[in-house]
This record gives sequence, C-alpha cells and structure tokens, in this order.
Amino acid sequence: MAKKGNRVQVIMECTEHKNSGMPGTSRYITTKNRKNTPERIELKKFNPILRKMTVHKEIK
Repeated sequence: MAKKGNRVQVIMECTEHKNSGMPGTSRYITTKNRKNTPERIELKKFNPILRKMTVHKEIK
C-alpha cells in the first residue's frame, strides 16, 4: 500500500541554467510537507555545471 501523509517528493530544477544556453540541466529531489507549503517552493542550491549557487524551482 502507498504511504498516507502530507510529505511528498518534489523535483527542483535550475532556472538560470535554462537561460544560459549550455547543454544539460541541474535537478535535485527533495521532500516537502504539502499541508504547510501548498505552493511551489524555491531554494538556492549548487549547480555543478555553472559552478555556483542558483535558484532552483519545483517543477512537478
């Protein structure tokens, strides 16, 4: 059976990488509590391709 609860896995994707024109993408998988944060989250994470901290947004 599936787990019952408010905690779900979300995929974070870099926003600056899309605009740079470089191939590839930077993605992270994290969890969030759907009850406390119903909107899409934004976090600053390290992008290894650009080699700097960038803003990552939730995509799905």
